[in-house]
Amino acid sequence: MSIIKAVLGPTNTGKTHYAVERMLAHASGAMGFPLRLLAREVYDRVVAIKGKSRVALVTGEERIVPQGARYFLCTAEAMPRDAGVEFVAIDEIQMAADPERGHVFTEHLLYTRGLSETLLLGSDTMRPLIQQLVPDAEIISRPRLSTLSYAKPQRLQRLQRRSAVVGFSAADVYGLAELARRQKGGVAIVMGGLSPRTRNAQVGMYQSGEVDYLIATDAIGMGLNMDIGHVAFAGLTKFDGRIFRHLSPAEAAQIAGRAGRFEKDGTFSTLSGTDGMDPGMISRIEDHAFEPVRRIVWRNHRLDFSSIESLTWSLEAPPRIEGLMRAHDAVDVRTLKALAADPAISGLAKSEAAVRALWDACQVPDFRKLHMDDHLHLVRRLYEALMGETGTIPHDWIAREVKRLDNIVGDIDTLAGRIASIRVWTYISHKKSWLADAAHWAHVTRGVEDKLSDALHEQLTQRFVDRRTAVLMRSLRQRGELSVSIDNETNQVSVEGHDIGELHGFSFKAEPGAAGSDQRTLEAAAQAALGAEMTRRAKLFANVGYKTLSLDFSEGLAFPRLLWEGAVVATVHDSGAMFAPRAKLARDVLLDGDNADLVLSKTQEWLDERVTDKLGPLVNLARELNGEIEAPEGAEALSGTVRGIAYRLVEGFGVLSRADVASDLKSLDQDARKGLRRFGIRIGAFSLYMPLLLKPHATELRLMMWAMKTGQAALPPIPTPGMVWVEAEATAPVDFYNLGGFRLAGKKAVRMDMMERLADAVRPLGSAGDWFEVTPEIMGLVGLSGEDFAAVMQAIGYGHEIRSLPVVPKAAPVAAEAEAAPVAEGEEAAPAVAEDAAPVEVPAEVPAEAVAAGAEPEMVERYVFHWAPARRPRPEGGDRKRGGGKPNPGGKRHGGGEHRGGPKGERNERGGKPRGDHRGPKREARPEKPMDPDSPFAALAGLKDQLSRKK
Repeated sequence: MSIIKAVLGPTNTGKTHYAVERMLAHASGAMGFPLRLLAREVYDRVVAIKGKSRVALVTGEERIVPQGARYFLCTAEAMPRDAGVEFVAIDEIQMAADPERGHVFTEHLLYTRGLSETLLLGSDTMRPLIQQLVPDAEIISRPRLSTLSYAKPQRLQRLQRRSAVVGFSAADVYGLAELARRQKGGVAIVMGGLSPRTRNAQVGMYQSGEVDYLIATDAIGMGLNMDIGHVAFAGLTKFDGRIFRHLSPAEAAQIAGRAGRFEKDGTFSTLSGTDGMDPGMISRIEDHAFEPVRRIVWRNHRLDFSSIESLTWSLEAPPRIEGLMRAHDAVDVRTLKALAADPAISGLAKSEAAVRALWDACQVPDFRKLHMDDHLHLVRRLYEALMGETGTIPHDWIAREVKRLDNIVGDIDTLAGRIASIRVWTYISHKKSWLADAAHWAHVTRGVEDKLSDALHEQLTQRFVDRRTAVLMRSLRQRGELSVSIDNETNQVSVEGHDIGELHGFSFKAEPGAAGSDQRTLEAAAQAALGAEMTRRAKLFANVGYKTLSLDFSEGLAFPRLLWEGAVVATVHDSGAMFAPRAKLARDVLLDGDNADLVLSKTQEWLDERVTDKLGPLVNLARELNGEIEAPEGAEALSGTVRGIAYRLVEGFGVLSRADVASDLKSLDQDARKGLRRFGIRIGAFSLYMPLLLKPHATELRLMMWAMKTGQAALPPIPTPGMVWVEAEATAPVDFYNLGGFRLAGKKAVRMDMMERLADAVRPLGSAGDWFEVTPEIMGLVGLSGEDFAAVMQAIGYGHEIRSLPVVPKAAPVAAEAEAAPVAEGEEAAPAVAEDAAPVEVPAEVPAEAVAAGAEPEMVERYVFHWAPARRPRPEGGDRKRGGGKPNPGGKRHGGGEHRGGPKGERNERGGKPRGDHRGPKREARPEKPMDPDSPFAALAGLKDQLSRKK
């Protein structure tokens, strides 16, 4: 007589392990599981003990049944009721209450028995019903081996290692896994829909420590034994196939109970930000105290196949035993009823054998779960084929379907869909009577499923695991240190053979992929491993390396940067003192302690030397004004008005508008002016400046310190060294161009030293108070012509008009050799005249024959200029045009305004009286110089006389 025992208790009581030991103590045995994943797991354990030849695996989609097998590991649906073995065990017997599949477990509970021993394994909630339905069963209670307790909810990124997060849909699992990958470096995925091969590969990553986090559905509650320390619920509601409902305390406990293994305690909670767990549920889970199961699902197994109607009636028969309830129509019953309403199908199912064949076809699982109509279409075709002439499924049909599914290209959802479809054909291939060559197709479909499973595992890993980070974290935990190598050519840093980033200068930049806390851990590990390299580089830098530092003052930087070998070493900040910027090590440098102090001191030394070298005159001026140094021997110290001017020049970083100190300059004698010239200060017509400070590096430093002091940001690029003019940006501060050595003139900014030279060049031309033209050589000083040159002339105090004038012969334009701005050593100067400057238009020479013949001269429009202070009255009349080329009947001129340092105004820096000063006594007329009769001007004068006589 068979001994029946019910081994009941919460999770982690060792029930399954006990059942396996009891089975192996018998000569034969069989165990039924709720998931083929569990069946496969126990199959592998038993094979390791008994060998493959004695162990069989029987599931809906997989059958490994060696000849002479003695131990059978099965899914509940595939396990025969009368196995004929000495030992039988049914795991997770509480599944008998499941609305969809419960009737299978109920049937085993009532009827499946081993010849010698039968074990019913499950939750203690089944105790009352087992005592009622199987009164001769011995109840054995097993306590939990470890403590399960509630923990405070935490955010996903703060979960402890070896945690599992549970969602209740594929969408939930994928979303959580994506977030966890970014925060934790990688996760494993476990869902009931995964093939055993994919699931085992994913669990293998978790169990080996390659990843520390698991994202799963409630499938992990069905006896999967893993090293989980904490279970976090992403929610407490699930869709059970019909409605969304809350988890019962027993269901939540089944999932939470995966935390803790053997004698290791476990914890559970919800994720913070989700609905919290009710205190009553928490208490029940911790105390393993749940409401007992009152009724379990039953479906009649004594079926009547005389007709479709009889079969349907027998399936709907009510139970006659207390504690049982009729099952809701499962997929197979719904499929039968739908096909019975099809006249073509009902016309085929006229015999008992035909009805049995129809019921067998209806029991094909709907693994795809696409739509009921799709499943009905498949079952209809299967049944029609089975009722055809051959009584088997056509070879071409299954070959075509399997070939279509034998494709590993696609995303996760595509591959999962193909696996679900091939599982249907794998199930069909195990129906030996349905196929002419069932064994062949069982082998083929299993191979396709394995290929798709491997591809899905790879896709899941690529999407949800930063494999490099995961492997490195495991190595770090196991050994406490990492093996680091550096490629001297590429600066690539490799740890344990994996490239993790690049080392530039003293900074380590991790490659994209590693995220969150794992990235910080990797950087900390790399920093520790790179300590020797940082010491070597620090010593090299302090010896000679710091001399190759460069300043990066690129547009958009919050702070200027100091670069060494192209890498950022430090940033530059305002110290509050003039010409004394301070360096701070960049935040990402891998330096600390003495190495950091050494590199910072050498960086500051370079910065101080740079300022002193490039801004020497200005720094010395500031130091003398502050009393830090004394005037050289034989030179008079700055005092009085000149000292005030010097202070303002220092505050302006070496540039000062002459207009701001015009009254002070008038009071200075030559000796006082010498005090300024002692520091290389030039008193120009428009500005006071130091020509040496217009060099590129000096300009860069002055602009840097000015921007830091005034809080300027988003400055335009510093003008290219050597350029005579640049396009002026409307949003740029005026001081930016002044400090850069440029003055604004219309749409252009022109180098101030070239504007000074231009003023010197045109001053004699307007000394007589008449209108005058300028030569191409003069235009070449600023590299501009036309309207742009007119704007420059206006900026230095000259108005302009456009007049129609006769063509006169002129020499070909020769660009003046403008005094280029000093260029830093090792840099190539740009041309004095900008390459994109507008060409200077020069009228063609009038042929001498045309003049002699009395031909009318060609008239062209040209710019003429006139010294135009604001107080000078404008002449009336004249057929003239404005600077823009429009008619100007009134003869009004353009330009004007007070001119500082032009033909009228202050004395120049040599102390001489400016030319063109009409306020002084009238000068005697110069004796007229005789005209060369061979010159073109003589021909033009003759032409003029001829025209006068005609009039």
